[in-house]
Amino acid sequence: MRENEIQEIAMHCCGDTNCTTDTAAPTPGNTQATTAAAEVVFRIQNMDCPTEEKLIRSRLQGMEGIEDLKFNLIERELTVLHQLPSVEPIIRAIRTLDMEPVIASDAPGAPPVFAEESEATGAQRIPLRTWLLMTVSGLAAVGAEAVAWRTGEERSSLVVTLALIAILAGGAGTLRKGWIALRHLALNMNFLMSLAVLGAIFIGQWPEAAVVIFLFALAEMIEALSLDRARNAIKGLLAMSPDTATVQDATDQWRDVAARDVAVGAIVRVKPGARIPLDGNITVGHTTINQAPITGESMPVAKTVGDPVFAGTINESGAFDYRVTAAQSDSTLSRIVKSVQQVQGGRAPTQRFVDRFAELYIPAVVVLAVLIATLPPLMMAAPFQPWFYKALVLLVIACPCALVISTPVTVVSGLAAAARHGILIKGGIYLEQGCQLRAIAFDKTGTITQGKPTVTDILPAGSGDASELLLYAASLASRSDHPVSAAIAAHWRATNSAQSLLDLTDLQAITGRGIKAVIDGKTFTLGNHRLVHESGICSGDLEAQLATFEQDGKTVVVLCSATSPLLIVAVADTIRASSAQAIAQLRSLDIEVVMLTGDNTHTAQSIATKAGMAQAHGDLLPEGKLNAINSLMQSHGYVGMVGDGINDAPALAKANIGFAMGAAGTDTALETADVALMDDDLRKVPDFVRLSARTRRILRQNIVVALGIKAIFFALALAGLATLWMAVFADMGASLIVVANGLRLLRQR
Repeated sequence: MRENEIQEIAMHCCGDTNCTTDTAAPTPGNTQATTAAAEVVFRIQNMDCPTEEKLIRSRLQGMEGIEDLKFNLIERELTVLHQLPSVEPIIRAIRTLDMEPVIASDAPGAPPVFAEESEATGAQRIPLRTWLLMTVSGLAAVGAEAVAWRTGEERSSLVVTLALIAILAGGAGTLRKGWIALRHLALNMNFLMSLAVLGAIFIGQWPEAAVVIFLFALAEMIEALSLDRARNAIKGLLAMSPDTATVQDATDQWRDVAARDVAVGAIVRVKPGARIPLDGNITVGHTTINQAPITGESMPVAKTVGDPVFAGTINESGAFDYRVTAAQSDSTLSRIVKSVQQVQGGRAPTQRFVDRFAELYIPAVVVLAVLIATLPPLMMAAPFQPWFYKALVLLVIACPCALVISTPVTVVSGLAAAARHGILIKGGIYLEQGCQLRAIAFDKTGTITQGKPTVTDILPAGSGDASELLLYAASLASRSDHPVSAAIAAHWRATNSAQSLLDLTDLQAITGRGIKAVIDGKTFTLGNHRLVHESGICSGDLEAQLATFEQDGKTVVVLCSATSPLLIVAVADTIRASSAQAIAQLRSLDIEVVMLTGDNTHTAQSIATKAGMAQAHGDLLPEGKLNAINSLMQSHGYVGMVGDGINDAPALAKANIGFAMGAAGTDTALETADVALMDDDLRKVPDFVRLSARTRRILRQNIVVALGIKAIFFALALAGLATLWMAVFADMGASLIVVANGLRLLRQR
């Protein structure tokens, strides 16, 4: 989150970054000027490579009415923001590029369609006819090479016939795309490859032309299949959610219904061992559930009446009924998938660098190839054919596909690996820059600790009756959502279930301090040590009593009248089992760890010591936490903040990366956090940092490999040692290497 997102949260923005305002109705003759900007999402089946992206961008960018284009190569999606009366002009323009766009959604901010999409996955995406044509092309290309090698004649009728069969069977699509690129003056791989093949034919290298076009087409198919693995890594999560649900109908009978048709509020029954089809809350029964698909937790979680359950998780033991709280398209699992898919179109820092580099690189190499083909023959009377051949080799090597495709594949693989383990990263920029964190601040309540404190001590501060005073304190506490207040109210209900709480009037929340109200005509406050001080009713004896509790790591609240303290209530919160381990791991990564809390300094230091922290800052209001983040950024540079995503919003927004705890059941945290930890396991924070470091290493490895291979073959080409088919291996081989390297992140544990 950034600072300006605080205003968005305050305005109840639903996370839709494409909201538009209504405009006046269009008037005749000026429709386009008054039409509200609309967003349409296209799926383009054969948009796999930056080659197609650049071609589409050059075709659409200058069209009147087109405001913005966003490409997501991994999902083959193009998002167009436009002010056209209809999308037909866009569809026609894309079709002129020999591509068939299919509308995934034409509503602003609407999520992509998953289940109904027509594309298959894996090997099934490539039709059988294509495989047969590739087989014919390969056999013909090998035959042409064999005949030429055996006879020593590269232009015989048999060689030419076999080469033409290979070129037409395997390379017709490439040649067609090359012609389209030429018509639109696009220097892409299809154009360069077509030029190389035609050039080889022009100088009589028929067998080599056939082998080159076959190898290129084969490499493209293998690359497409490799990309499918990254493409399907996130979508595969949705397959864990069953297609049907056992629903109770109006006659109290149970029947199987398609999960997408189940309405919110319906009662669903889940048998032992079955996957849960929809989000909801248990109404009957108890069980243990494997929540790994959502939260990444390794151990099953006990669930009983009132507890939430999530679509895609596994019911391990008892049968239970639950009430549906979200439709299938809005389940936590669906929102995770949509969130990751929506950020894939963004450009991570490395990808932005690569894109800028490619813009300069391709023209430079084309100019170099032209100079190599023309200068030696013109200036040195060198033979034309050898230098022309060297120029063709350079053109084949020139395409930066390996360099450009390596970044999105690596980033998406990292996002998918994180999502599988309960870490939802809201953009490639955070995944790539997470390893730069030098300090991380943690909220205490609900983050370092369980957030479910219990009452440990009740001590009258005067001569009043402790039981009666506790009733006043519980009545005030029941109207606050603070965990300490909730503990006091819960303690009262557990010990005095037969007695009702008192009515309050003139209720007033005192930010960062407590609560104030009138009971039976008298004003009472229930608040922390600071509130007692500010009320001017603190005494030496009270200070000593509060200090004793605070030094034990307990949080103390005091019930006060307008003139004196009445009751001291001490509350203790237990540290999460994972907190100390997480903090130790972060310190081993040379990351400074700090605790920021509104609790008193003694309690903060006690909890910090138990958790293994060297620094703790207590008595902090939200502004104080924000100032602490500012100080950390000045002293350490890149800083993270871990909290609940709402109460710590200013600090979370100011930090370079904000982490929201326990986001599985919290819509706001899931939508607004930079990184959402789907459960309450703090060990996922160092896991994120390690994944970020590995992602960055792989991104750098891919850049070195892609540029290194091209540099080697450039040198070989200039020395006259590289052939056209070797150049194809240099280009497409590098692409396959970097894709496979990026996919290694899917195996991240």
